Parts: sequence; structure tokens; C-alpha cells
Amino acid sequence: MNDLKPIRNDDDYEDALLLLKQLWGAKDGSPEADKLDILATLLDAYEAGRYPIDLPDPIDAIIFRMEQQGLTRKDLEPILGSRGRVAEILNRKRALSLDMIRRLHEHLDIPLDILIQPIRGQKAA
Repeated sequence: MNDLKPIRNDDDYEDALLLLKQLWGAKDGSPEADKLDILATLLDAYEAGRYPIDLPDPIDAIIFRMEQQGLTRKDLEPILGSRGRVAEILNRKRALSLDMIRRLHEHLDIPLDILIQPIRGQKAA
């Protein structure tokens, strides 16, 4: 159980979690801390492959960022266009254009991979 090995299945994963508990709190710079770092990387890779997390919907991401930064719909007008255009976007009536995606990424720091996804509830063009 003290040897590190690849995590290929749920049994390996459970063994790795037990080892993680044993190594938790290891002193920085110790061999145990090094094992803990490697084990955390192995666990992260297994979990990312086994339990992927879907990216958020682009509109949900915009609304979340607005809430985080205390922005209003009016604050989006320089980025998206007129008040009507902002409403159409946030109400999922209009798709984001490439220019809008670039400006949202630049001004609100929303990752491009989130913004380029299809918007949920919107019919394909």
C-alpha cells in the first residue's frame, strides 16, 4: 500500500485514497510529502477522466461574472451592443458573435472555451 502505482480502476482509486490519508500532513520536503504530491497528481488525473465536469453554459457564465463583479445589464452594453442586444443575449434569443466572444473574454475574463459553446435552450442557426 505504501508504493505508488497508476490508478486504473476504482479499487486502485480506493487504495490511493487510503494512502492519501496516511500521507496527509507530511512535513514539507520529506519523502512522504513528495509521495503526497505525486499521489495528488495521480488522483486528480483519474478523477478528471472518470468524473469530468461539464463547462458552464455561456450565458450562465456571463451572469455569474456579472454577479461577481456587481455589474448590471447596462455595464454590458459597451461589450455586447445596445440595451436590446444585451437583453436578447441574456434571454437566449440571440447567439454570441465572434466579436462579442472576444470582448467578453477580454473585459470579463471569461474563458474562451466556455464562451464558444452552444447556448442551452437556443435553437441552432
